[in-house]
Amino acid sequence: MTETTALPRWGSVLAVVAHPDDESFGLGAVLSTFADGGAGVDVLCLTRGEASTLHGVEGDLSRIREHELRAAADALGARRVTLRDLPDGGLADLESSVLDDEVERALDRTRPEGLVVFDSTGISGHPDHVAATAAATRVADRHGLPVVAWTLPEEICGRLAAEGYAGFLGRTGDEIDLVLTVDRTAQLAAVECHPSQAVPGSVLWRRLELQGDDEHLRWLRRP
Repeated sequence: MTETTALPRWGSVLAVVAHPDDESFGLGAVLSTFADGGAGVDVLCLTRGEASTLHGVEGDLSRIREHELRAAADALGARRVTLRDLPDGGLADLESSVLDDEVERALDRTRPEGLVVFDSTGISGHPDHVAATAAATRVADRHGLPVVAWTLPEEICGRLAAEGYAGFLGRTGDEIDLVLTVDRTAQLAAVECHPSQAVPGSVLWRRLELQGDDEHLRWLRRP
C-alpha cells in the first residue's frame, strides 16, 4: 500500500455514479478535495434514484432527488451535473453499450483528465454501483484515461458487519493504492442536502465515523 496525502494533479475530473447521493455519501470528500485543489469537477449520475426504499422527505423521489443532487454538487464545488434517467435498480440489466454511450457523451462534454468512481465491488455490492463503475472503466480504457476508485479497508467493513451493518465489501492493505487525509466539511454539507436519504440511523453516519479523516483509493486504470 502506498500512502499519500495528495490526489493526482488533474485539471478536470469526471465522477461517474449510479444514484443521487453517491457523489456525496461515497465520493464527497474526494471530489471536494479535487475542487479545492482547482480541478473542474463534473458529475455524471445515471439514475434518478426513484427506487430507493428510504423516503425521508414526502413527494416524488425522482424530482426530490434531482434537487438534492444539484444542491449537493454545489456544496462539493462541482461545476456541472449531468443527470440521466436510466432505471434505478436496473443498470446491470441494460446492454453495456447503453451505459457506455452515456459515459462517452459525458467525456465529450467535460474532457476530463481522469475519472473517479466507486470500487469495482460496488462498496455495498449494489449491482447499479458495479455497473456504473464497469462502464466508466471500459470507456476510460478506450480513451487511455486513468480511473481512481473510492474503496473501504476490510477493517472498517468488519467493524460495520460486527455492528449489524452487513454487506460492505472492503480491500486489504495491499489492494489499496492511496490513503488521503481529508477535510469532510464540504462532504457533510453535501450529505445534508440529501434529507430523503440521510435519515437518522442510517449506516452512513457510522461509516463516516469509522473512516475518520482518511479516504482510501485504488487504481482501476493507472495513469
